[in-house]
Amino acid sequence: MSQVNRKAALSAAVLAALLASAAPGARAQTAASPILEVGAADIGGVVTGPNGPEAGVWVIAETTDLPTKYAKVVVTDDQGRYLIPDLPPASYRVWVRGYGLVDSARVEGAPGQRLNLTATPAPTAAAAAEYYPGMYWYSMLRIPPADQFPGTGDGRGGNGIPTFMRSQQAWIDLLKQSCQSCHALGSQNIRHPSPALGEFQNSYDMWMRRIQSGQAMNNMALGIARIGPERGLSLFADWTDRIAAGELPADRPQRPEGLERNMVVTLWDWGEPTIYLHDAISTDKRDPTRNANGLIYGSPEESTDNVPVLDPVTHRTWMIRHPVADPETPSAADEPRGPSPFWGDEAIWDGRTSNHNLIIDDRGLVWFAARIRPAGAQPAWCREGGDHPSARVAPLPASARHLSVYDPRTQRFDLIDTCFNTHHLYFGYDPDNTLWTSWGGPAGGAIGWLNTRRYLETRDARASQGWAPMIIDVPGWGRRGEYVEANQPLDPNRQKRIIASLYGVQPSPTDGSIWGQSMDSGFSRMDQPGYLIRFIPGPDPTHTGLTEIFQPPPGSFSPRGIDVDSNGVVWTTLASGHLASFDRSKCREPLTGPNAVTGQHCYEGWTLHRFPGPQFAGVDPNGSADHAYYVWVDRFNTLGLGNDVPIASTNGSESLTVLVNGRLHQLRVPYPLGFFTKNVDGRIDDPNAGWRGRGVWTTTGTRTPFHSETGKGERPRVFRVQMRPDPLAR
Repeated sequence: MSQVNRKAALSAAVLAALLASAAPGARAQTAASPILEVGAADIGGVVTGPNGPEAGVWVIAETTDLPTKYAKVVVTDDQGRYLIPDLPPASYRVWVRGYGLVDSARVEGAPGQRLNLTATPAPTAAAAAEYYPGMYWYSMLRIPPADQFPGTGDGRGGNGIPTFMRSQQAWIDLLKQSCQSCHALGSQNIRHPSPALGEFQNSYDMWMRRIQSGQAMNNMALGIARIGPERGLSLFADWTDRIAAGELPADRPQRPEGLERNMVVTLWDWGEPTIYLHDAISTDKRDPTRNANGLIYGSPEESTDNVPVLDPVTHRTWMIRHPVADPETPSAADEPRGPSPFWGDEAIWDGRTSNHNLIIDDRGLVWFAARIRPAGAQPAWCREGGDHPSARVAPLPASARHLSVYDPRTQRFDLIDTCFNTHHLYFGYDPDNTLWTSWGGPAGGAIGWLNTRRYLETRDARASQGWAPMIIDVPGWGRRGEYVEANQPLDPNRQKRIIASLYGVQPSPTDGSIWGQSMDSGFSRMDQPGYLIRFIPGPDPTHTGLTEIFQPPPGSFSPRGIDVDSNGVVWTTLASGHLASFDRSKCREPLTGPNAVTGQHCYEGWTLHRFPGPQFAGVDPNGSADHAYYVWVDRFNTLGLGNDVPIASTNGSESLTVLVNGRLHQLRVPYPLGFFTKNVDGRIDDPNAGWRGRGVWTTTGTRTPFHSETGKGERPRVFRVQMRPDPLAR
């Protein structure tokens, strides 16, 4: 059999399997089956295909009749029935999407209507695969074999991998943490490069041009350089060449099953097509009943200083302009950029505030990690010789991002100058409502905080803030004492300062400790592994704080994102393709001594859950190609799956991955293709309304929303994900 015929036979076999799984026979309805009742605000019916009812496919209803574009997505039950509940009055276009299918024709529908739909089987395996989550495609990328590490460089006789790239897992870490974490690698626009890039002799040249596109080019070029420019570009070129030649993913996803079919997703457009958002916030994460039915706020990072706002009750959106304190604050519009196939030479980003992260407090105030001045315009009291108590211990020469607070009632911004960098934010559980911040970047080594009670009483930023170095208690004194600096040799008789760039930060609700995490070299660009970091503040954190670090066990690596459940167990996601928990109470060895500076002293505290889906060929099968940007623990059952359910923002699988009773379930958001989110929070709007009064909120998080299936003009979206007791619940 010829190679062409073998491929055709394989495609036919794959398609037959897809269609068989996509069209199960209708099951007889039993007395225990829910009844399809279509209310005045619902659209419901049955989805059928050539072989009968279609189970586990999505039904999407979308309208442009409201103040902003609005859509809702549900999943069919085992008899192909669906119910889209609580639709605002409008005219909707309704269609079916699912594995083994291509999109059905969009038909007109209205609330109160019973609407039966006809699914459209995919004509080819290739057509079916276009609806797979991105990781099924980017897992086809050929990773250099483990025996090629450490790299031998680009010179004569080198293998094209930089010498600092010490292992295959470090290469994967960079791919996920620096590339996939900002762009959905497997999305349609990435795997099928735009012809607008130009004409090239080969795909290597195309990729060389591609990484110089737009205002994210510096980060993309740096990532390729660290992978090894020639080797990295060659591997990406090979990947897109094989896809263009018709190669398909070796694995295929399964249709939603079990509780995954109970998902209801509501979508609202907000922002502008040129905006990318890092996060959204709906409530005080310590008390999800606050701000019930209230406004949702977004953080647009470098793209703009306009903060998008959504009123989910009236479906209205608008912008709030975030100010800066210094007119010399740099702008993203001044950064070097290459021509974009979407936007040409236009500078679509002009943000100065670098508005990264936001959080709501118990008063309804919105706090931002935002730049308010140039990094070098550091107050003298922060620097070497400064008289701030923290500066006497750990002087800071610059800070690139600071704090602000917005009062929705007065529409007033207060800009808060901090000596320390800010990145992620989270409130503690103390009477001072302390706002703890992580330190995002390779110059880490201190943790900062703001006493918000004092600040709101005095508006004195200097007196309300503090920071501390991270000191490991090597001798086991149990208190702060003499220590050696991070760049000095370990002395077993003195404590040791470490440099570890905190990416996430999370106060524990059980013991007052502050947890953080640092990533491996793929993001931190520091030649050290990623850690979980525990900071024990003591009564005067600047002078009493001590630190513990913990490495993930062998075979797993690079924590990203962090949360702590109500029992004090820490949750994170790992670049190795795991959701992980760490229970410090399980540690058997002393947490002091020379081994404490390695973090290799409590592997027994870890529990790993492999993300579902494929792994890269030739890579440890105990991991997954999936990548999660962050993790959030639903301590208050806002999603309806129970207390303390961890939710991973798995943007490789274009889903939220939840752990329920020891099993991972993926709540895939199938529209628009390329769902990419960085964080979630949960809110209870009405504790007496059952599932309808609860839900988790998130937003489009990719830097390039125009890479989604709708292309240029696509606006970021707000997503509310809810869980019904069954697929037909109203």
